[in-house]
Amino acid sequence: MRVAIAGAGAVGRSIAAELVANGHQVMLIERQAAQFEPHTVEQAEWVLADACELSSLEDAGLQLCDVVIAATGDDKVNLVVSLLAKTEFAVRRVVARVNDPANEWLFTEAWGVDVAVSTPRILAAMVEEAVSVGDVVQLLTLRQGQANLVEMTLPEDTPMAGRPVQEVTLPRDVALVTILRGGRVIVPQPEDTFEPGDELLFVAAANSVEEEIRTALGA
Repeated sequence: MRVAIAGAGAVGRSIAAELVANGHQVMLIERQAAQFEPHTVEQAEWVLADACELSSLEDAGLQLCDVVIAATGDDKVNLVVSLLAKTEFAVRRVVARVNDPANEWLFTEAWGVDVAVSTPRILAAMVEEAVSVGDVVQLLTLRQGQANLVEMTLPEDTPMAGRPVQEVTLPRDVALVTILRGGRVIVPQPEDTFEPGDELLFVAAANSVEEEIRTALGA
């Protein structure tokens, strides 16, 4: 994919390095000369420009990008970049960084955002996930809040131990997508069985289904 990243601070550069390592074409757009450091991610294309300026984005060739990531430290800038990318350049996928959780409600389809990433919310979810056994924890919001990625760790005394996946009747609009067991990532098949300590990842509709998932798994 060809990916444009607005903001070449520590976050933008880290994302760029990861994407380059995975074989993607990356363009970093940075308006501050002090942060314009092409040597930090040499394989990426660097553009010194204001990503909030339509003409700058046209000159950079944003219309050729498959994904745009608004990764600056300013939520206002990230919203403007997202809106321009979606409405003016018809970019297929727009990902935006949310710096202040109080602004998260703005990062929706109305502003051109396909995926909003709130670091404080993700960190809080990771803490919950690390200490919660038998509870359902929301890890990530997908598709502008239409669905959630949720996790549940089966306790040692789980009644599901040894039972196959096909015996579990999950709530409507909930799918078990992965079982994490030790160092393994298991794509669940009907005949696969559950074990104590399994971390189960579900994609669920945005309506609250946590209690229904717990009930289905005997927790």
